[in-house]
Amino acid sequence: MLRKITTQSSLIITIVIVMLALSASTSRAEISRRDMQALAKTGLIYVATVRKDGNQSRSAPVWFTVTADNDAILVQTKRDTWKAKRIKRGSPVLVWIGSADGPAFIGKAEISSDSEVRDRILDDFRKKYWQNRIMGVGPSRARFDSGERVAIKITPVRDLQDGFKSAPGTPPPPLWSGHPSNPSL
Repeated sequence: MLRKITTQSSLIITIVIVMLALSASTSRAEISRRDMQALAKTGLIYVATVRKDGNQSRSAPVWFTVTADNDAILVQTKRDTWKAKRIKRGSPVLVWIGSADGPAFIGKAEISSDSEVRDRILDDFRKKYWQNRIMGVGPSRARFDSGERVAIKITPVRDLQDGFKSAPGTPPPPLWSGHPSNPSL
């Protein structure tokens, strides 16, 4: 009886270890070197989400900053945009850096109410974008506090091949390269 319990426990532990190894190998914890180099040279990224019908939206240019540990890109948008609505329901995001045909990646995005994320966006945008600093364009503490603006954290999952272009109205590439039949995984 004890041997049977030990064998079952060993099997369960092995399964858990394999699952953890698989999940760790498929997720990316930071922005790739290629993408960091491209981000350092531009003030815009282009973001597309996935519509309910499973197809890509049109990409939209947005201001951005990166987290202190370079593991995610931070953007902001009005609360009622299609981008915000789709991200809220769990849409993956496609991101092109610098232009609509620049280096691209697919990632996961989340609406964030974390004050550190908001503060990073506010501080970095003020330093990076003169339109925000001088003309008040874009986010402000009052706009975040009122709920007019939302902060979005985009975590890259995998880089897309060089030359990948936005194709509104077509299915996006799979989020995980190992699951071609289900791009939302």
